[in-house]
Amino acid sequence: MSTVYKARVPTIGKVVALKLLKPHPHLLEQLGMKVLRERFTAEAVTMARLHHPHLVDVWDFDEFDGQPFFVMEYFCNNLGLLIGETYRVENPSRPLPVPQVIHYGRQILEGLACLHQADIIHRDIKPFNILLTDRDKVKISDFGMSRLRGEVWTGPPTLMVGSPYYAAPEQEKNPDAVDARSDLYAVGVLLYRMLNGQLPDNPPSPAGQAVPGPDPAWSSFFRTATAHQPADRFPNTLNMWAALDELERLWRGQVRTACATPSDVSAPPLALPPAVNTVPRQAPLKVSPQDARSTFDLDPLWRPCRFLTVDFAVQGDGTVKDRNTGLTWQQAGSDYPLTWREAHDYVRQLNHRQFVGINAWRLPTVAELLTLVTATPVAGISCLPPIFNPTQRRLWSADRSSFMAAWQVSTDLGFVDRHDFTCRSHVRAVCFMDVHASSQPKLDD
Repeated sequence: MSTVYKARVPTIGKVVALKLLKPHPHLLEQLGMKVLRERFTAEAVTMARLHHPHLVDVWDFDEFDGQPFFVMEYFCNNLGLLIGETYRVENPSRPLPVPQVIHYGRQILEGLACLHQADIIHRDIKPFNILLTDRDKVKISDFGMSRLRGEVWTGPPTLMVGSPYYAAPEQEKNPDAVDARSDLYAVGVLLYRMLNGQLPDNPPSPAGQAVPGPDPAWSSFFRTATAHQPADRFPNTLNMWAALDELERLWRGQVRTACATPSDVSAPPLALPPAVNTVPRQAPLKVSPQDARSTFDLDPLWRPCRFLTVDFAVQGDGTVKDRNTGLTWQQAGSDYPLTWREAHDYVRQLNHRQFVGINAWRLPTVAELLTLVTATPVAGISCLPPIFNPTQRRLWSADRSSFMAAWQVSTDLGFVDRHDFTCRSHVRAVCFMDVHASSQPKLDD
């Protein structure tokens, strides 16, 4: 129905999202411009009259050359990009840790509670419509398919409302028959995918059959959330939220038990990619998306195929030294997310004030950042305190993908992706300390 552009506000330079009514010819043929224009305007009005921390804000509405558009806040990241979902939705995706799944799930339910109180059914909850701020907060977007109470869908019966795999069964049959439980079905599918890296069975697993999860209680949760009949699902966001809180309580209990138990019994060996021991590449590269997987040695989900052997030692001065690679890292990098240009300024300031007596700090390459990625399964329980600042998880690299974008590494989820220079991520500077030499070479930014 529309195309979203990244735009910059004149004079002040603020980056925004500009959504322009630009329907696909097939949709235009089925519905006509009058209906599409009404729905587009209704979407803008609906979003603008709502105000909630987990709903995208609309700031302006106007028309140019006969085409209406509206302006809303812009975010670089979303759940679809985070888990690595593609247009082949049935392909595996990257699973997320249990606390992160609960963190996102709770915020999605908060946003939906605001919508449902206003008698609005979203009807298109899916990973790419869940935007993420640079502080890892959820923003629900894309209200083009939402339904107000009493509204009747006037489209042809062959036109599906919603997205395959995420739309509830009753929504596929009759878009006008949906209520809040249809959105909650989509949330259940989304939570399952985040936790397990795959879609639930269709139809959902029968009662009594366990589904993958960190606790059997998750099986019951997902059977209710994705039940075929709306009457068998959670009746509202409050009930689903309470069930999610209980799952979090059980998970925290598992962590306490695991971390209180002496580890005198060795765990079975994990099937992990082979570890290698070498000094990672230090010179920045310009790598196109087509060549990135082979250049960075990544699997289809953009995770490392191999892991370097590392030996981290906390120095006590705000740095961590890897005695195997000779790299010295900031233990805690930038306090706030920065654009790529600001990231370079940050490193220059470190060198100007000679942080811990060193003036050879620089942005790390992707190869160097991947030494911070561990091969521990994402759903596992770790009882060891983190070596690096755990809030700084998405880190800029010095490697560019174009003249407008650079590569990043998600150190907690262990994958590589790219964003344009105006997006914001943290910085963790690095320098090379040769283990065989007493002096440190100075490298360019």
